[in-house]
Formats: sequence, C-alpha cells, structure tokens
Amino acid sequence: MRLGVHVSTAGGLLEALGRAQRLGCTAMQIFSRSPRGGPAPTLDPGVLAAFHDGRLRAGIEPLAVHAPYIINLASPDAGMWKDSLRLYEEEYARTDALRAAFLVTHVGSHRGAGERAGIARVARAVTRVLAGRSSPAMIVLENTAGSGQGLGATFEELRAILDQVRGAARVGICLDTAHLFAAGYPIHTADGLEDVLDAFGRVIGFERLKLVHLNDSRVPFGARADRHWHIGRGHIGREAFGRLLTHRRLREQAFILETPKGPSPATAPVDPEDRRNLRMVRQLAGASKPSGRRMAAAG
Repeated sequence: MRLGVHVSTAGGLLEALGRAQRLGCTAMQIFSRSPRGGPAPTLDPGVLAAFHDGRLRAGIEPLAVHAPYIINLASPDAGMWKDSLRLYEEEYARTDALRAAFLVTHVGSHRGAGERAGIARVARAVTRVLAGRSSPAMIVLENTAGSGQGLGATFEELRAILDQVRGAARVGICLDTAHLFAAGYPIHTADGLEDVLDAFGRVIGFERLKLVHLNDSRVPFGARADRHWHIGRGHIGREAFGRLLTHRRLREQAFILETPKGPSPATAPVDPEDRRNLRMVRQLAGASKPSGRRMAAAG
C-alpha cells in the first residue's frame, strides 16, 4: 500500500516535499496552482529537478497533481469550455513538468444541458489535451458525490467518457470514498463493498483504477453532498475503512488522504490532523484481516 496526503505547497515545492517526508508519506498529491484561479506560479527548472530527485530519494511515488476546481470540461457555454480547455492544457503540461504520474480531474457540470452532451464535451476536451502533448502522465477522472448537475457520480457515466476518448489508454480512474458513499454506493457495509467493487470491475475494470482518495463522510449515506471528514469519525466509519484498506482488490493501490486540515497555518511543518489521520489509516490497515469474497472462501 502506498499512502500519502494532499499537502500544501505554501513555501514552495521543496517545502511541500518536506511536509510529506515528515509525515512518512509514500505517495503525495498537490495543487500546482491555486485551485480557485489566478495566475500559475512559474515552475523553476532547478527547483523541479531538486523536487523530483528528493521525492525519488524519499521513496514518494506516485505524485498526483489535482486540477483546479474552476475547470469545467462539461460546460455548455462555449466561452467557459474554451477557457477550461486552455487551463486544462496548461495543467497537463505542468503535471508533465513536475514528472507526476497523475492529473486528477473533476469532470464538471453539464449545467442543465444533459448528461449525454456533457459527457461528449468532457471526452472531446480530454482527447484534445492528450493529442496535444506526448507525456507519460495519466489523466485520472474522479468520481463525484452526485450533487447538482455534476457528472461522474456513477460508474456508467465514467465509462461513457472513457468510451468516447481517443487515446483512452492514457486515462484512468480515481475513486473517492466519501464521494462513493454520498452518491449511494454502500461501501460502509461488508456486502455493500463487495457489490460496489464487483460493479466497478464489471463496468470499468480494475486495470483503470490508479488512485484512491481516502476520506470519511460528514454527511449520511446517499446525501449527494461532497463533505470530507476525518477517517473513522464520519458516517463511513472505522470498521468499513479496515475492510476497504485490506481488501484483496484495493490493498495494493495508492491512497491519498484529503481529510480536513487542522487550525495550524498552511506554512506549518506538519498538519496535526494529517498526522492523526495517517496514524489511524496505518492502524486500520495493520489490525484488520484481509477481506474479499475470495479470501473468505479460501479460509
């Protein structure tokens, strides 16, 4: 299991790497720019080289870059879609420059134009970005909680995007546990987790799963709201995370925590809530018995 957190880049890339190292991470995720917009900071070649070399020496792999929230690849507004495509092309180039493995992508909202039209726009944008740059970095589409007119809350919608992307071998999936739970996928029960993973394998295929965002949920099952919470303190619960972390189909995945940060400033050497959540995950992964129907049958 590779385990890390989304770390702040306040103070620069090397300070972000330092935070990940102090937490004992073996994977990490960052924003390369403000997720809310504004100009992107310049990526200095010397800093990029030092960041990459330091990360490899620390054994932190994979690195994921999360795309800005302001990008909406499903937008029916021509101007917004073009602006989103431009930003997304920039972000893919920055992901490549950072030598990150993944660009995590929220697929966006169709804004009332309908799922079919929104899916087609997302697929067109991803196709254009991949065609415009040869890079080993993969685009990974993240499932959503199902609020409003957002796309990607079902495996079928994610599959439909993959089916329409040219060059889809460079596209994977990131599953977020809080989003799954809020969207109505019952990962909080033993039988429910098995059924959800069976459905994912059938509809999308586990060869596409590249990353798991590990988050508890502050809202109850099926609430269709995106509210991340601390591991074991939310509605998914400790027992469910123990099963998930040791499941035969998931335990070799890279897990990234996006749990809430503590009151300390973003410039702090380590966020205490990150430390607590990581400790909880390590305890659950170590204390829980391997799960999965095949493992149970073997016993």
